[in-house]
Amino acid sequence: MSQTTRTSWIARTARTKLLTGCGAAIALVTLSACSGADTTADKGADAAASKPAAASSAPAPDAGKAKSAIKGSGTFQVGSDVQPGLYKSTGNKADDNCYWERAKDSKGEAESLIDNANVVGSSYVAIAATDKIFKSEGCKGWELVDPKATGTPKAEMSGKAGTLKVGVDIAPGTYKSAGSTEDGTGCYWERTKDASGSVDTIIANENPEGQAVVTIEAGDGFFTTVDCQDWKKA
Repeated sequence: MSQTTRTSWIARTARTKLLTGCGAAIALVTLSACSGADTTADKGADAAASKPAAASSAPAPDAGKAKSAIKGSGTFQVGSDVQPGLYKSTGNKADDNCYWERAKDSKGEAESLIDNANVVGSSYVAIAATDKIFKSEGCKGWELVDPKATGTPKAEMSGKAGTLKVGVDIAPGTYKSAGSTEDGTGCYWERTKDASGSVDTIIANENPEGQAVVTIEAGDGFFTTVDCQDWKKA
């Protein structure tokens, strides 16, 4: 039953998104277009630019303040741009290509990567105080949540819900699903200890063929479901 290695959802041993030669080429084309032929508009802009703008000594409203919410895509320094803690993102669709990454430095090398994930539906990520970089692309945004917060956990869930917090979003118990969705790439479920994204935190996972049954224990941290039919308590 326990697999540990994610066989059809995401490989965590390497980056899942990289800059490509095509992307670099597009960037070069854009730059050349911006520095192209001399036009009337360009001349007007040059004339306007001849008068230097007055420098402002007023600091940006959020300067020097680490935020508890992450909006839009970007690369953020942990501690100065974003606070460490448990974050949640919701409403991510497959074509949003939501992706997050925790890194130990800003070199951008494979060795810099701590953990990463592609997200559909809801997701949690625990940004550690020792992390240096958090990167988010295409996600709906992240909100800092109280890791000790309680809720009204449900006894059923969408098979495409993403990652849910046990005891808050979903109640412990034994659940049953009819298996993969017709339009999906294969049902995948995962029980984890925490939201760090590390393979080491996986308690159990499976790519079931046909009907699936899984017991979520009260001591589990999170449950992830991707491209499965809806789950209901058995």
